[in-house]
Amino acid sequence: MSGPLRERDDAHALLAAEVERARAGAGRLVLLRGATGTGRSALLEAAVAHAAGHGLRVLRARCSPGDTAVPFSCVLHLLGPVPEFADEEVGPGEDDRGSAARLWRLLRSYAAEGPVMVAVDDVDLADDASRRWLMEAARHVDRLPLLLVATERIQYDIDPRPTGITHALTPSLVRTHTLAPLTDDTSAELVRAAFPEASPRWTADCVDAAAGSPLLLHALLDDLAGAPTSTPVPHTCAALYPGSYPAAVSWWLESAGAATAEVARTLAALEQTETEGASVSPEDTTGLAALLADACAADSARVSGWLTAMTRLGLLRAGADGRPRYAHPLLRDAVLAGWPAGRRQDAHRAVAQAMLRRGDGVESVARQLLGSARVGEPWALRVLRDGVTVAIRAGRPDDAVGYLRRALAEPLPDDLRQRLLTELGSLEYASADVPAGIPRLVEALDLPAEPRDRVRTAIALGTALAGRGEVRTAVEVLRRTEALLPGHPGLTRTLQTASALLSDQDQTVRQDAYRWLAETAERSPEPVGASGQALLVRYAATAGDIGAREAMRRLRTLLEEPADPLAEPFLLGTAAAVAQWADELDEAQRLVERGLASQRPFLLHPMEQALLDTRCDIAAARGDYATVLAGHPDAARARRCDVPGNADAHALTALVETGRTAEARALADTFDLRDAPDSWELNRFLYARGILRFTEGEVAGALHDFLECGRRQSARAVVSPVVTPWRTAAAECRLALGNPREALALAEEELRLARVWNTPRTVGRALRVLGRATRGRRGLELGEEAVTVLRDSPAEAELVASLLAQGFQLNASGERARGRDHLREAAERAERLGSERLLAHANQALRTAGARRTTPAHTGSGSLTGSERRIAELAVEGRTNMEIAALLHVARRTVETHLTSAYRKLGIRRRGELRAALER
Repeated sequence: MSGPLRERDDAHALLAAEVERARAGAGRLVLLRGATGTGRSALLEAAVAHAAGHGLRVLRARCSPGDTAVPFSCVLHLLGPVPEFADEEVGPGEDDRGSAARLWRLLRSYAAEGPVMVAVDDVDLADDASRRWLMEAARHVDRLPLLLVATERIQYDIDPRPTGITHALTPSLVRTHTLAPLTDDTSAELVRAAFPEASPRWTADCVDAAAGSPLLLHALLDDLAGAPTSTPVPHTCAALYPGSYPAAVSWWLESAGAATAEVARTLAALEQTETEGASVSPEDTTGLAALLADACAADSARVSGWLTAMTRLGLLRAGADGRPRYAHPLLRDAVLAGWPAGRRQDAHRAVAQAMLRRGDGVESVARQLLGSARVGEPWALRVLRDGVTVAIRAGRPDDAVGYLRRALAEPLPDDLRQRLLTELGSLEYASADVPAGIPRLVEALDLPAEPRDRVRTAIALGTALAGRGEVRTAVEVLRRTEALLPGHPGLTRTLQTASALLSDQDQTVRQDAYRWLAETAERSPEPVGASGQALLVRYAATAGDIGAREAMRRLRTLLEEPADPLAEPFLLGTAAAVAQWADELDEAQRLVERGLASQRPFLLHPMEQALLDTRCDIAAARGDYATVLAGHPDAARARRCDVPGNADAHALTALVETGRTAEARALADTFDLRDAPDSWELNRFLYARGILRFTEGEVAGALHDFLECGRRQSARAVVSPVVTPWRTAAAECRLALGNPREALALAEEELRLARVWNTPRTVGRALRVLGRATRGRRGLELGEEAVTVLRDSPAEAELVASLLAQGFQLNASGERARGRDHLREAAERAERLGSERLLAHANQALRTAGARRTTPAHTGSGSLTGSERRIAELAVEGRTNMEIAALLHVARRTVETHLTSAYRKLGIRRRGELRAALER
């Protein structure tokens, strides 16, 4: 049996029985009903062949819409082959009743000569006179050798179709058979017959695209003939040749009528919008039907019925949420194919307006407007701008970019266009679309704007240019903008501060910028403002000219002054960085969060990245390696070039400290630093790579990295150890290489500078290394002083390192008991900190000293780090992970990482066990 007639055995049996009945002299009307594409015509052809093979003469006609205006058109086509018909004509004055009677007599006399089969395809398209004639004939064929077989399209459409030909006939006069769609199993058999090598996935895709329709299945197989089954089934009709499948879908839509085609295509457009972004469709079938009806000006009940009918046929299939969707993306694309772009845009606008009328979410409406043409009405611009805000808050900047691009297609005054271009350029740059972002900002800067808007645009453009390494150009843009703002001293100060901050990426420009700031502030602090003065405090701190206490005093005074919203982020970010250097970590954290809260997510600002870097610095200073590593993937994705950033440097150090040296090596090898442009981030990465090399035993390479870091920092007038303590690190390399004199000189210089800044972290570290370089009794005294100083510091890792160094020195001097005590304490603290590197050194030193741990802290509440304990306690209070992340200003996965570690250390598996475990 041929492919199109699969699953039609019951229909064949019915027709075969009716043929025999007609041969015996008892006729009947057999009506084959089915939806478009279910194979009615193919079944009728098979019936004709069967009847002819069993001695029946066949009269055939195929109805079409073009014949409906001609009375008896179908009957005349039927009787054309009858010899006597050539002598008969419908009289010009004869009414339909008389013509019908004469035509019936003609057919009956023809049947008297032998059994006849009358086959009418698409009887639903027959003219009214022929339909009435066929119904009347059905009442008289029961005693004639005359079998009437007709096919009728029966499908639920938006516009109701006329009733079928059987509505006026008793059931005994007609045998009706409805053709069902093909089952998936039968469709799969047909696919495998055409493509024996097809995989189950490829076969299933073909089955879904055919949607149970023999017409669509064979059209698709025709288009895919010769195509390799190793490639996926296409999702677009553009990949099909010769195009039988989209042509078949087009014919299905045409046969359904204009109203149904409009709804079907609008549904496809709505579904396509959903697949391109966040879910925007209604929550249930009823809501979807109402939306489509409103957008297409159709009857909601008819649309609901159509959705149900198409689902029953298989063209639509219920998704996981119960909503009907097209059975395959290719089918959806074929429904949209051939729809003019203008009509599709009109449909998106109509859907958007329908959604707006019923109060759908703003992003649902905005997403529809992405596919519409320019609306030119205020509601469209309002929806698109609100959509930007929602998308930004939800962390989807790419969607926000799409809404802004679409908003710019609406009619806009210059000032509003300038603001939107600034927002769009900022978001495009932040989304790594750098080539598009900068031209948008340049265009925005050239448009008329209020002074404050012009400053925002200039800062955004300067930030983007500096991010590409074009620092001089960035500073020049800010200076040109400054020249256009006479009479606005506050805005001028903001631009000058931004210039100084951006100049940090280029040492020559940096020197000029800070020289100007210093000279201006010396004459009067007013022209540079609070943020400029804060930058000078930071500059003095890195130059080794000021101590931590004085620096914080000055900054706190500046923070108490009223600040312009445009300049405040510079002040907050600068103060946060200095507070972190001063070991005022809690205060630094508060300043960071306050500064980030003041950032406008739509605008590029140099201080946003500076604040994020300081947040990472704080976590590293606390030894919170889990937080550092949890935040690193996001920071790496945000980086637009192959130059390492601050987060990369801290992640490299954290990997080393946690014993993951192989991963650290892979990260270090990601970057080729030979041609990397100068920046402070590069200096920090060199320092971190030096730590890795020293840990791996590559001491000479580590020394090179530390000295290169120092050379670059010194060239930038950064001599204080507050940023990277390269001297102590290089001194330890000198000691390892057997050069104590060079090590001593480096350590002494570090201690001198550390005492200027005078925080426990910097002083304690310098004392530790100087003690090792000095040795002897003086070395022991320096080492003990380092331990004492660091006990009052949040720098837990530095205290562990000093305990280790002092333990070694005490053991070497013969004071083994004290030495072992120091080593045991170092081991316990290293374990709580999570530093596998320091813990390994401590355990090895204890074994060498013939001692062992007396108070292991591998498990129990005492083994938790400070961050783990804070998060666990908040969880005990009933906070969710999201709430804890918001309270502590960390990522949710950071909370999850810490809780997982806490569960392991506490020996529990569930959140409900936390309270008891902490109490133990």
